[in-house]
Amino acid sequence: MANVIVAFSKSTDARNIKNVLMRSGFSVVAVCNSGAQVLAQAEDLNSGLIVCGYQLTDMLYEELRNNLSSEFSLLVVASPSRWESRLPENVMCLPMPLKVHDLVSTLEMMAQALDRRRKKQRQLPKKRSDEEQKLIDQAKKLLIERNGMSEEEAHRYMQKCSMDSGTNMAETAQMVISLIL
Repeated sequence: MANVIVAFSKSTDARNIKNVLMRSGFSVVAVCNSGAQVLAQAEDLNSGLIVCGYQLTDMLYEELRNNLSSEFSLLVVASPSRWESRLPENVMCLPMPLKVHDLVSTLEMMAQALDRRRKKQRQLPKKRSDEEQKLIDQAKKLLIERNGMSEEEAHRYMQKCSMDSGTNMAETAQMVISLIL
């Protein structure tokens, strides 16, 4: 389940929301009164959900959203008259007075969306650094020169070696270079 930070300018509101969420099975990792406290807590987490009011003691929810990483989603609880026509990305709103069922179901939906985003990110291929790519290119060039392979054959050879040894392509390239030179 996603980490949840609760942030309201009134401590009693924050504690009440925290208690409702804890009873519903959410992991509330912090209760805050200011945006600065939320940002400090968020630094320690990779991602999560933040339930907050329209205005905290030191900033509005918009400023908080702008200072958070995109790995965090915001649920703003406020009067509908406070919402702007367009909400920033990863921001949902619930009207006051708040209904417990609406809060819990909205947070569950947001947590599922966050999990889907994380899974998609993990499935994306990792980007190689320029240094790693140069190393791979150098190893392929050596294989082409020394073994008379085509560029495609050298690449496939290194891929197979990489998979067989359980190392990444850059480490395999380093091994090829050290063996040939």
